[in-house]
Amino acid sequence: SGEYLIGYAQRILTLQQEAEAVLKDPAGSNPIRIGLPEDMMSTAMAEVFGLFAQEHRTIRLDVTSGLSRNLTERYRNGELDIVIVKESAASADCYASFPEEMAWFESENAITPLSEPIRLVTFPQGGLYRDEMFETLERERRRWYIAFTGSSLESVLVSVETGLGISLLPVSTTKGRRVRRYKSLGEASPMVVSIYTWEKAGLISQLVDHMTTVLHDRFQSGS
Repeated sequence: SGEYLIGYAQRILTLQQEAEAVLKDPAGSNPIRIGLPEDMMSTAMAEVFGLFAQEHRTIRLDVTSGLSRNLTERYRNGELDIVIVKESAASADCYASFPEEMAWFESENAITPLSEPIRLVTFPQGGLYRDEMFETLERERRRWYIAFTGSSLESVLVSVETGLGISLLPVSTTKGRRVRRYKSLGEASPMVVSIYTWEKAGLISQLVDHMTTVLHDRFQSGS
């Protein structure tokens, strides 16, 4: 019990020291928790975060990337203040949403037609594109198997480039890559990229406006 009391006392002392530090220098004392998919963390988006952090020293930005489904769950549970997600349709409470063109891609050096079973390159379980891929192939009655599962967009793109398999991807992410459209499965339905926030005023709202501008410019230019 003595060790427990000592640990408890040390924790109280630590909290007191942290409180005193905040009073002396409030920099980073107010967190804003943000979640977004990996490919939405563009240079322009990072610049928005960097400039905002410099202008508002009392704010601590906590930015994390992840799968849209997981980010949505965390946002709905109150674990995130702002979230950008990819979804088949935007919910009524979204701040803004933008259509994202999707297509099937294969290596530019692939030998066509691709024989069955079709090799797939996918994101992990829970990834939105993954489910869409499975549904399309089942609807087309095509035989398939997963050749590679990548946790990052880069690993998925590299695997498609090298001919490991085909994948369903946002068109904007494939520019400059050694891939071409795989047309045997037809046109893919577009997704939407949506931004959500709990706060509609104040500094968080200002940040959301800047983030929305980045998304608008990205999808208007098609890049």
